Amino acid sequence: MIGIIVAMRKELDLLLPLLQQVNETSVGGFTFFQGLIGNNQVVAMQCGIGKVNAAMGALTMVNHFQPQCVINTGVAGGADKLVRVMDIVVASQVAYHDVWCGPESPLGRVQGLPLYYDAAPSLLKLVPNQDDIHVGLICSGDQFIDAIDKVNDIKANFPKALAVDMESAAIAQVCYVRQVPFMSLRVISDSPGASHDNTQQYNDFWQDAPQHTFSVLQQMLQQLG
Repeated sequence: MIGIIVAMRKELDLLLPLLQQVNETSVGGFTFFQGLIGNNQVVAMQCGIGKVNAAMGALTMVNHFQPQCVINTGVAGGADKLVRVMDIVVASQVAYHDVWCGPESPLGRVQGLPLYYDAAPSLLKLVPNQDDIHVGLICSGDQFIDAIDKVNDIKANFPKALAVDMESAAIAQVCYVRQVPFMSLRVISDSPGASHDNTQQYNDFWQDAPQHTFSVLQQMLQQLG
């Protein structure tokens, strides 16, 4: 079984049409949707926004369903000129941009854990080779990044960051501790600095985003099947 986690209902509404033979189950305050994508059994959930919600949702999924891997998908903000709205960033690594445990640890590292969480090579090799797909670093924190100066602050510490979100690193941490293969796959909804009104850019994305923005995930799962 493959676990898929999104943060928001808008994201879930783009994902659920990909599932067939869907059954709903409630566990630990979360609703899980079990079904098929191709020949693969899938369990999908909306965890809620932010690191705590993401960790709670991921741990509940892992404990109850014991998926063979977990894929976090949804939207993210662009953090590099390389990526544009509607491009896809696949995380080869994820890190926290807002964690600091004191002078004994580098910025972003929870003591006793890695600074960077690596995506599973078995999942990365399934990523299609397309011009609008970028593989690299995604940074997570409990902030909506809506201005170029905030991006610059993150890039000062993580210059290779391609995108920013609010959940990937927390889900990756749970998967690391529980030894479950993980990957994050994000569609760029807005790019601070590319628009005078980043929040409006984000809102417009939801009006224009077709369901096929999640087709890369579907293509990958079909390869697994």
